[in-house]
Amino acid sequence: MLPDIFLPDITDLVIEDNEPVDNIQSAKQQRLLVEPLYTSKPIDPPFLADANVGLFYAVEQPPLVPDAFLSVGVTAPEDWSKKENRSYFFWQFGKAPDVAIEVVSNRRGNELGSKVQDYARIGITYYAVFDPLRQLQAEMGDQLLQVFALTQGRYEPLESNWLESVQLGLTLWQGEFETCQGTWLRWSDRNGNVVLTGAERAEQAEAQARQAEAQTRQAEAEARQAEAQKRQAEIRANEAEARSQALADRLRAMGIDPDTL
Repeated sequence: MLPDIFLPDITDLVIEDNEPVDNIQSAKQQRLLVEPLYTSKPIDPPFLADANVGLFYAVEQPPLVPDAFLSVGVTAPEDWSKKENRSYFFWQFGKAPDVAIEVVSNRRGNELGSKVQDYARIGITYYAVFDPLRQLQAEMGDQLLQVFALTQGRYEPLESNWLESVQLGLTLWQGEFETCQGTWLRWSDRNGNVVLTGAERAEQAEAQARQAEAQTRQAEAEARQAEAQKRQAEIRANEAEARSQALADRLRAMGIDPDTL
């Protein structure tokens, strides 16, 4: 008989404070880190990815709220009416998330200070800090991205930014997202190719469809050209045969057998 699992009482626990996100860029960046995982599915389900959701690791402690997180091997609950299903409670999911990502918007977040110890203490395997506005230039220098892996309870920098246990990478990408140009943090595969958003997948499919249509039109044009060349060759062959027959008829009229020539 399995022992009963103790679930703490969270009746009075505040799981939503209704505070807005820091800024528009942060909100867009959070969407770019969550949506592609569900539309492109670069890793096998089940997994849970979200943004600005509290990670509750202990009832008596305030949650950590990363800008984005990923937890593999877990399934999102279906009944959102239950309070225990609306945040990430470690005791409900049975594990810490695998990745926590912070997007720096000011120097008050302590992304390279206390949060490094906090995320390591609760067992987040990978921790990434993205500094698009260069708020932490004194600490990060020219780097916009630092990724850490948990090793014996402490974070060590990852040079490759490849997160082996989740089979995903993190990379900087220059381009347009939701009509805004900039440098964005994105998931990538082992070869550094970014994980596409739903819009990018649709655009890629449309481009491939246009290319296939163009190739079909070209093949049809080449087939028509080949058919025309065939007809021209047949016409020329018929004309040559007619000329040959006319010459043979004239030779026979002159008493000459053309077959003996």
